[in-house]
Amino acid sequence: MTRLQEKYTRDVMPRLMESLGTTNPMRVPRLRKIVISMGVGAALQDKKRLELAARDLSVLSGQKPLICKARKSVSNFKVRAGQEIGVKVTLRGARMYEFLDRLITIGIPRVRDFRGLDPQSFDGRGNYSMGVAEQSIFPEIDPAAIEWAQGMNITLVTSARNDREGRELLTLLGMPFRTEKDRA
Repeated sequence: MTRLQEKYTRDVMPRLMESLGTTNPMRVPRLRKIVISMGVGAALQDKKRLELAARDLSVLSGQKPLICKARKSVSNFKVRAGQEIGVKVTLRGARMYEFLDRLITIGIPRVRDFRGLDPQSFDGRGNYSMGVAEQSIFPEIDPAAIEWAQGMNITLVTSARNDREGRELLTLLGMPFRTEKDRA
């Protein structure tokens, strides 16, 4: 069991049960999966960029990423249906908690001029999405080996019924959300 899983069962779950007023532990929101995706539009000109993004994502996640293809042709972006334009990976279980722990304790604090995560980035059903400008915030990625800075989208999918429950779950897990006093 990972450190964050232990924290969830020992600390977070009882506090959520108390705040939600339930005695049923199955009613308590939990983290279901984390989806990490990288859109590599530059792969249209240079296939090597897609391979490098896939390599970095596999180092970060410990899994082989899925290569995503364009669904529709978009002439303004010079994209044809079926072209490989991104990579993604879905984390569950221990790998999910391990990645979230590294993101919270190591990755996010290394972001320059970080003032907290936007608390409004929930989707209405308790799921949270965030973007990272470059992959070098993670210690697994060697900054000297990076040829191109590549951003990524990270989506935390929870079993929460609404944004309030999802925000409370992620706050108790340690996500550093921005408060009103941080905005100034």
